[in-house]
Amino acid sequence: MDIKVIFLIIIYSILIQNFVLSRFLGLCPFFGCSQKLSSAVGMGLAVIFVMVLASAITWILYTYLLDPATSIMGFMTSNGVAPDLTFLRTIAFILIIASLVQFIEMFLQKKVPPLYRALGIYLPLITTNCAVLGVAVLNIDGFSAIGLNGKLTFIQSLVQGFAGGVGFLMVLVLMAGLREKLELATIPESMKGIPVAFIMGGLMAIAFMGFSGLSI
Repeated sequence: MDIKVIFLIIIYSILIQNFVLSRFLGLCPFFGCSQKLSSAVGMGLAVIFVMVLASAITWILYTYLLDPATSIMGFMTSNGVAPDLTFLRTIAFILIIASLVQFIEMFLQKKVPPLYRALGIYLPLITTNCAVLGVAVLNIDGFSAIGLNGKLTFIQSLVQGFAGGVGFLMVLVLMAGLREKLELATIPESMKGIPVAFIMGGLMAIAFMGFSGLSI
């Protein structure tokens, strides 16, 4: 395992190509769950959990079932050649993510009711959080910007899923802190709530553009 590559994936996923501020994925929970710091942390941790598990399961599914080059499905065909099922990638990944989110929702409802109530409608929305799907797809497509063309290894996929979730949690906590401070600020009535949150999100995205100039 190349530690340098792992380090590159972590820095790239958290700072340089952050899913929210650089790729603009997962904006719905980003704005919806950043009103309070407590709900932001809860959502961020849930997303990390889903991203890591989704990365593991989707990588295994794609490698051993969908990709004809490494599939174990060849024994089911008369010629021993595995069928090319890569066209099912998106729908298969979405089904896996939806199942994971349902599991987390049931767990929180039973074990952590206050957090379940705080997250509200945004918890099931992890199912449609395109950042989670983006992690799974990037594990297959790779990171050409840092020389990782093609599918990542299993360990690299797990690292990428975890780092992507950490990046999501980081910007969610930053936004929650800013929005809690803004509650005490004097701003025009028409700008309160989502309008000023959009402005803050844009300013954060501009700030994170500075990381794209890093030479690693």
